[in-house]
Amino acid sequence: MSALTTQERLLQVILAPQITEKATRIADKNQQIAFRVRTDATKPEIKAAVELVFKVEVDAVTVVNVGGKVKRAGRTSGRRKDWKKAYVSLKPGQEINFAAGE
Repeated sequence: MSALTTQERLLQVILAPQITEKATRIADKNQQIAFRVRTDATKPEIKAAVELVFKVEVDAVTVVNVGGKVKRAGRTSGRRKDWKKAYVSLKPGQEINFAAGE
C-alpha cells in the first residue's frame, strides 16, 4: 500500500463519535472517548486514525462488536446491521473537544 492510500483508509475508519449518556460517563470517569468505527477496522488502524484526525496521542484502544437489534413493523421482522464501537484512551494531558469544532 502506498502512503496516500493508507492515509485515505485511515480517514474512513472513524465513522462518528458515540455521544450518549454512557459514553459521557465513561469519558468523565476513565478519560476514554467512544467512536463508531468500520466493522473491518483493527486496533492499530483506529489508533492511527484518531491520532491523524484529532492530533492527539492515544494510549490504548478497546473495541466492542455491537449486534444489530431485531425490529418489527407489524408482521414484518427485520434486523439492523451489526457495528463496531471503539473506546479510545488518551494519554494524560490529551483531550478531544467536539463542541469546539462547531
